[in-house]
Amino acid sequence: MSLRTALLRYGTVGFVATAAHWALLVLLVELGGVRAWIGSGAGALLGAQVAFFGNRRYTFGHAGAWRPAWWRFMGTAALGAAVGMGVVAAGVAFGLYYLLAQALATGLVMLLTFAINRHWTFA
Repeated sequence: MSLRTALLRYGTVGFVATAAHWALLVLLVELGGVRAWIGSGAGALLGAQVAFFGNRRYTFGHAGAWRPAWWRFMGTAALGAAVGMGVVAAGVAFGLYYLLAQALATGLVMLLTFAINRHWTFA
């Protein structure tokens, strides 16, 4: 599969996973009174589960054992969550609205995790 096709599929799966992530983030912040960076981390964990199963087959066509790939994916997702939480925390500290900071984090983390998942998780 071409890099362009893989990135397009990754973006499609990522859109669904990001919707789950953002829904939980907004619920936790707006209804639960949780700090934005914590809501971002919780949302990332939910989104990672959605993304793993979508990307495993649809994006990367991985037919191997799912458990080892899941652990690699979760390690990658944890790195992405940490980067995203840092971007959200920094953005809010600099006065950005938390959803704008999350949008910046989402774009950065998508590119980072795509590269790692393509070359390591599902290789």
